[in-house]
Amino acid sequence: MHELDLEFTFRARYYRLGEINSETQQVWFVLHGYGQLAKYFLPKFEGLQKHNICVVAPEGLSRFYMEDVTKRAATGNNRVGATWMTAENRLMDITNYLHYLQKVYHTVMSKSTSIPVTLLGFSQGSATASRWAISHPENYQRLILWAGIFPPDMDFEKGHEILSHKEVTLVYGEKDPFINESRLKELTDLTGKLGIQPPVVTFDGGHEIHEPTLQRFL
Repeated sequence: MHELDLEFTFRARYYRLGEINSETQQVWFVLHGYGQLAKYFLPKFEGLQKHNICVVAPEGLSRFYMEDVTKRAATGNNRVGATWMTAENRLMDITNYLHYLQKVYHTVMSKSTSIPVTLLGFSQGSATASRWAISHPENYQRLILWAGIFPPDMDFEKGHEILSHKEVTLVYGEKDPFINESRLKELTDLTGKLGIQPPVVTFDGGHEIHEPTLQRFL
């Protein structure tokens, strides 16, 4: 058996809150977590609109039913989620989503290169945002990793060279069940390998986008 690959035209969606015009102060690209859809993730950032911030939510290219066939048949729950990648053919997934994110970026920012840009990755989206940030440092000024960490297989030398000149912040809820002692140690180890010391912002909450904390980044 031979594994082969090919290239073809692929259509994908993204969502946007607000417009880019002469009043726009910032543009945020927000990347959702595992099992989420962009159309449900984006409303968490509605509060930024009144500050003339345009928010763009790309979506993971792979979608799936959140429950297996047996559970769906029993409950009628056909909820669908998206993921940025899995362990299967992961390098191709990474290449594909980086091409997609760049297409979204250039479509949105085609005439607005002077507006400050923030990249925010939530949970699984943190690794995606990190890879995008390292691949295309010209895109943004600020990187926020929310309830997530840097990918452990990133190029740390290149990451240090780029991120030491960017504004990087780590955010998590103190009641987040996924941010345990082991995860915090991994976070510390990865930032140590990167040779950066980003500020850490915490809030009284769980695995969520906490709006009062979000407002601190205006």
